[in-house]
Amino acid sequence: MRHILLILTLLIFGTNVGFSQKAITLDDIFVKYAFNAKSVPGFNFMNDGKHYTTLRNQAINKHDITSGNVVEILFNAQDYKGKTNFNGSIGSYDFSNDEGKILIESEHESVYRHSSKVKCHVYDVSSKMLTEVYSHGKVINPQLSPDGSKVAFVHNNNLFVQDLSNGQLTQITKDGAKNSIINGMADWVYEEEFSFTRAFYWAPDSKKIAYIRFDESKVPEFTMQMYHGDMYPENETFKYPKVGENNSEVSVWVFEFVRGKPVKVDIGDLKEMYVPRLKWTEDPNKLCIYKLNRHQNDLKLYLLETRNYKSSVLYEEQNQYYISIDDDLTFLKDNKHFIWLSEKEGYNQIYLMGMDGKQKVKLTEGKYDVTRFYGIDEKNKKVYFQAIDESPLRKSVFSVNLDGKKLTNLTPTKEGTSSAQFSSTFDYYSVNYSTINRPPTYTVYDRNGKVIRVIEDNKDYATLQSNYGTNPIEFFSFTTLENVQLNGWMLKPKDFKPGKKYPVLMTQYSGPGSQSVSDGWRGSSYWWHQLLAQSGYVVVCVDGRGTGGRGEAFKKMTYLKLGHYETLDQIETAKYLGSLPFVDKSRIGIWGWSYGGYMSSLCILKGNDVFKAAIAVAPVTNWKWYDSVYTERYMRTTAENPNGYADNSPINFVDRLKGNYLLVHGMADDNVHFQNTVEMANALIKANKQFDTYFYPNRNHGIYGDNATIHLYTKMTNFIFEKL
Repeated sequence: MRHILLILTLLIFGTNVGFSQKAITLDDIFVKYAFNAKSVPGFNFMNDGKHYTTLRNQAINKHDITSGNVVEILFNAQDYKGKTNFNGSIGSYDFSNDEGKILIESEHESVYRHSSKVKCHVYDVSSKMLTEVYSHGKVINPQLSPDGSKVAFVHNNNLFVQDLSNGQLTQITKDGAKNSIINGMADWVYEEEFSFTRAFYWAPDSKKIAYIRFDESKVPEFTMQMYHGDMYPENETFKYPKVGENNSEVSVWVFEFVRGKPVKVDIGDLKEMYVPRLKWTEDPNKLCIYKLNRHQNDLKLYLLETRNYKSSVLYEEQNQYYISIDDDLTFLKDNKHFIWLSEKEGYNQIYLMGMDGKQKVKLTEGKYDVTRFYGIDEKNKKVYFQAIDESPLRKSVFSVNLDGKKLTNLTPTKEGTSSAQFSSTFDYYSVNYSTINRPPTYTVYDRNGKVIRVIEDNKDYATLQSNYGTNPIEFFSFTTLENVQLNGWMLKPKDFKPGKKYPVLMTQYSGPGSQSVSDGWRGSSYWWHQLLAQSGYVVVCVDGRGTGGRGEAFKKMTYLKLGHYETLDQIETAKYLGSLPFVDKSRIGIWGWSYGGYMSSLCILKGNDVFKAAIAVAPVTNWKWYDSVYTERYMRTTAENPNGYADNSPINFVDRLKGNYLLVHGMADDNVHFQNTVEMANALIKANKQFDTYFYPNRNHGIYGDNATIHLYTKMTNFIFEKL
C-alpha cells in the first residue's frame, strides 16, 4: 500500500514539481550553448551621439539611440561576397575617426593567444567601394590613419603603409625575419604579459608612425610538436624567454613620410629594459615612451620632441614591489596636463599631472581601487571610471570633476557589477550590469543619468533558470587563524538539508590582482557549478591574499613568495568549510586552470590532510619554466630568490600526494608549456605516486576546438563524481 501511495503521489505532483525541472547537461552547456546569455555584438557609439552600430547577420547596422531601430545598413557583407577577395564574413570592424571609412577584418588565423593574421578590406561609406588592403597575403594589426587616408599593417615582421587613394604601398622596414627581427608587432612575451599585439602608433596628424623594433635573435627558442596525421609531426618553434634568460633587445623608431626613412630614438641604455607602451600626446610632434627596468619597479616616461629628436624624462615612478602597466595614460588637449593612474599611495587612484611631471590634483580619494579608466570629457571637465564600490564584491561607474570634486556614482545599486562604454562626446553611455545570479543587461543613458533605452535585458533568462532549477549563489566571509578576513561565494545543492553532510568542490584562480569572488555574471562556469550542485555538491570559491580589489598591500604581499600565502588561505578555507555542520570534511576537493591549476596542485600536496581530490588544468609546476616578464615581476630570478622558487613550486612536493590528482594540459600550449605537466608526471612516477592525466594534442592554453571543451569537462565531471 505504501508503494502504491508513493507512485500515486509522484503521478499527481511529479508533473508540477520534480518532473518539470530539466536536468542540466554538459552537452547543453558546452556544445549547444543553450544557456548563453544575449549580448550586443559589435556595439559601437557613433560620433553624433545619436546613433550606435551593431554587427548582426554579417551586416553593420546603424541604430537610432532612442528607439533602437535600424535606420541604415552601413555595410552588408553578403553584397560584397566574392569581390576583391572578400569572403563575405566580418570578423571585426573599426571606423575611421570621421566614420567615412570602415576597416573590416576577416578570415582570422591565430598567431598566438591574442594575435591574428587577417584579410583586411576598407569600405568607403560614401562611395560604397570595398578595397582590399595588401593582396599578397594576410596581414597583422591593420589600422587606419587618423585622417582615414592610409592603412598601416605588419606582414612577415615588417611594417607597411598602403595609401587608400591610389593603392601605393610604402614598406617602412625591410629587416623583418621570423624568430629574429620583428617591426611594429609585439614578440611573444610582450603580447602575453604587457597585453598588446600592435607595436606601431600613428601620430595625430597622420604624418608619422612610431614603432617598436624587437631583436629576438638571442632569445632562447621553444619547440612544440603539432600532429596532423603526417609521417612526422610538425615542429613549431618560437622565441620564449624564461626566467633569467635573454629578452628581446628593443628599440624605438619614428618614420616620417616627408623623410621617407625611419629614425632611431635615443632614450638611453635599453639593455635589460622594457618598452611596454608608446603614446603620442595631442601635439603630433611629441611622443611619450615608457621605459621600465627588468625588475619592473622603476618606470620612466620619456617625452620625445620629433622636431629635433631629443628626449627628456617627463615622469618617474618607483615601487618597492612592482609597477603594473596599463593603457590609462591620457594627454589633455591643452598640452599642459595628463591623467595618470597609480598605486603609489596604497590604492589605485587617478591623478591629474602637469607636463612638468608634477602632481596637480589627486582626483580620487579613499581606500578603494579604481579598476578601469573610461576617459575624460575635457569640455565639461569630468573624468569617468569604474571603481570598487564599498565592497570588493561590487564595482560601479563614477564621474569626478577635474578639480577632484563632486564624485558621483552613475550606477548606484546595492549589489552587482557595472561597466560602461561612453560615446566620443560623453553625451551618452551604455552600462553593462549583472550580478552573480543574473546575466547582463545593457542600458543606454544620457549624460544626466536618464535612461534612454534598454538594448538587451535578457528578460527570459529567469524563466530558463527556473526551468532548470538553479539555486542562488550566496556570498560569505570568514576570518582565518592569521586574522585575515577572506571573501567567498557558496552554491548549495538544490534540495539542501542542513542536517546532511555534503562533499565540497572549491574553485579558484588566485593569481596576483585577480578577482574570482565578485558580484558579476560568470558565464558558462555558472551552469557547470549548477550541474554539480544539482548532483549533490557544495561549490565554493574564496579569494585569498594576493588577489585584487583590496588595495596594494593585500595584493602585493605575495611578492617573492608566489603561492605561499595563497595556498595557506585555500587550506584555511577547506578547514573552515570542514567545520560547518553540513560539510563532509573528508570529501573536499579543489580545482583550477592555469594559476588556478598551479594552486590546486600545491593545495593537494601541502594540504594533503584536508583535500581528497584536485584537478589541475594547464598548471605551472615550477616557476623556472615560465616566462621572464611575468615571473620576474613577482619573484625576480632563481638566482636572486632561490628559496621563493624552491618553496612554492609543486614539483618539489610530489612525495606528499595522498589524494586523487588529475593533471591536464594542452600539448600546443605556447603560454604554460606542456613541459610543466610532463616534468610533474615524471616526478610523480619517480615518487611512485598514482595520478590521472589527460593531454590534448594541438590545443593551446584554452583547450578548445574539435570537441576538446566538452571532452575535458566530461572527464573533470566524472572525476569529481568518482573521486570526491
